[in-house]
Amino acid sequence: MTVRTLVLQLDDDDPPGRLTDWLIDAGAEPHVVRHGRDPLELGDHQAVVCLGGAMNANDERLADVRAFLSSCVSKGVPLLAICLGAQLLAVATGGRVEVGDKGAEAGAGLIAKRDLGWTDPLFADLPLMPDVVQFHSDVVTRLPDSAVLLAAAARYPNQAFRVGRVAYGVQFHIETSPDTVLRWAAGNPDVAASAKPGELAPARLAELHEDVEACWRPFTERFVALARGDLAPAETARPTLPMI
Repeated sequence: MTVRTLVLQLDDDDPPGRLTDWLIDAGAEPHVVRHGRDPLELGDHQAVVCLGGAMNANDERLADVRAFLSSCVSKGVPLLAICLGAQLLAVATGGRVEVGDKGAEAGAGLIAKRDLGWTDPLFADLPLMPDVVQFHSDVVTRLPDSAVLLAAAARYPNQAFRVGRVAYGVQFHIETSPDTVLRWAAGNPDVAASAKPGELAPARLAELHEDVEACWRPFTERFVALARGDLAPAETARPTLPMI
């Protein structure tokens, strides 16, 4: 069964890129909706991907996106929210997003799976420390009460989380190409300056994107399988009673 997938593009500078091919190869039928140009309606879509952008997650111009993502969570629609998308998901469901107090992140990054990541249907098969692409200055400083943390990093802990059973937010990028990151770096020198020396060199970016594909293409396949019904969603976290 083909999975009709709404791909919400918030910014012209962050297109779906190679994620489109990954979705198609996994059996999805992606439909790109451009914020501010196309109607933002779920319709008969069975899954949603929300991309990133240069805006702030608290921006009133994105109020309709926050409401849409909140609706996806309440309806149990499989959702993958990337970078700004993840920040919007966090704010929409009760979390907080602020400018990172430890500076921006750019270039290659490593995240580490947390305990709940090992039992999550999308994250369980990822390696302990998968490669990611970072390019942001805002961060999720407080997760929603309904969220579980799936992966973290030393500088900014809230790198990947799940809200409910099928809504996922990842602070980093998996959809980029080396050219996309180079374009961002040229247009955002303050963020680019946070990268380690050599991390934004074309050859290094090409190597990084190969490593990212090795981890996150299969992850995307699992997301489509989840939306198709071939992969069981996560169990909701049970509250832990205090020991007496």
